[in-house]
Amino acid sequence: MANAHNHGASGDAVSHWWAQRFSAILLALLVVWLVFALFTLVGASHEEASAWLARPFNAAMAVLFVVTSLYHSRLGLQVVIEDYIHQRAVEIFLLVSIKIAAIFGGVLAVLAILKLALGV
Repeated sequence: MANAHNHGASGDAVSHWWAQRFSAILLALLVVWLVFALFTLVGASHEEASAWLARPFNAAMAVLFVVTSLYHSRLGLQVVIEDYIHQRAVEIFLLVSIKIAAIFGGVLAVLAILKLALGV
């Protein structure tokens, strides 16, 4: 019983739970920045919005928002798949697919933000 205390079936349920909670708190704080950003950019031209996003703080916050939201959504989808998909092959395929999609989307978004921020 001592070995099973605070562990899920796979042994990492507690760390997964904490990761979801931490990313949710971080996202709540980042959404405050996002709402401020959207209100700041209302009526801005493409050039003004690009210049705003090119500022180091705003670019860093945008990267952090993208990475955190993709990580949090991957964790949430993982739980749904593990709970409701009962065919092991389908489960593994879906878990790998969401990880690949999150990494691919994250790389594309971060590269786009960095391109604006670095003026490349």
